[in-house]
Amino acid sequence: MAGLPLPFDYPPMEAESVAALPDGSGWQYEPKFDGFRCLAFRDVAEVELRSKSGQPLGRYFPDLVAALGAVAAARFVLDGEIIIPEGTGSSFEALQMRLHPAASRVSKLAAEQPARYMVFDLLVDARGHDLTARPLVERRAALETLMPRLAGDALALAPVAPSRAAAQGWLDRPPPGRDGVMAKRLDAPYRSGRRDAMVKVKRQRTADCVVGGFRYARNSREVGSLLLGLYDGEGRLDHVGFTSTLPRAERPALTARLEELEGGEGFTGRAPGGPSRWSNGRESQWHKLRPELVVEVRFDHVSDQRFRHGTTLLRFRPDKAPRQCTMEQIGG
Repeated sequence: MAGLPLPFDYPPMEAESVAALPDGSGWQYEPKFDGFRCLAFRDVAEVELRSKSGQPLGRYFPDLVAALGAVAAARFVLDGEIIIPEGTGSSFEALQMRLHPAASRVSKLAAEQPARYMVFDLLVDARGHDLTARPLVERRAALETLMPRLAGDALALAPVAPSRAAAQGWLDRPPPGRDGVMAKRLDAPYRSGRRDAMVKVKRQRTADCVVGGFRYARNSREVGSLLLGLYDGEGRLDHVGFTSTLPRAERPALTARLEELEGGEGFTGRAPGGPSRWSNGRESQWHKLRPELVVEVRFDHVSDQRFRHGTTLLRFRPDKAPRQCTMEQIGG
């Protein structure tokens, strides 16, 4: 890496979550892609991909390694997002499938659905110059100048909204494969590992869901999370996510109420799974309920007809019939 001024473990700039897009002329608005954040390093014959946490990604995206190694520019460091195009958008599920231990499986997936690198910042230019101390407006101009030398189906320049109003349109009517908007200070240098020059706004939506089950909190006999369901077109209750934002003072009474509803069918369609790879062996047993409770939750993103992240409980809906809680609310 003698030819590059930045190490492989260089931390990318991060973003602060905010509720609304900032105003003013000093901001650049970009789409927030539904993918994996990645720094791409090229030093002549050497290509390295690193995740937001500094972990190597090259073994999972050999197609991108090959593409980055074949472009005309022989030296650079880029910041961007890895996505896997699908239809008019992208597939996060296909992206997750790449994280497979078998190289043969990864190669097969790469051939079937090649990845694309959406580039939005230039940290080191083709001459090996470190640009991180320069303002974004200069780095963006340098990136746009470099892009013809990075041309190819696997690499693309991330778009910039021409105005705040256009960026707000991305939030109100998000194009496929995008889950929010990034706003960056035009006059700011690249603030490695910091959140004071970039903010992110995610689209916030609400849905009324049936409580089809619950889990106790770890090492407790009080409820820790509610398991949420929506009815599909065949009338089956599919598990779509969870909420654990339960007021502590209300948990004893809520636990008693849930235990009274135990013994029902729970989810009659897609059901919650067992322990995940993220659970570290923690208890994940869930308890089936009669489908009588309805809650309104706030969520930010849907993937494969599931809430990508945990949701926020807004209120119970005794006025809402469970059968009214259908997949149409989340686009299913």
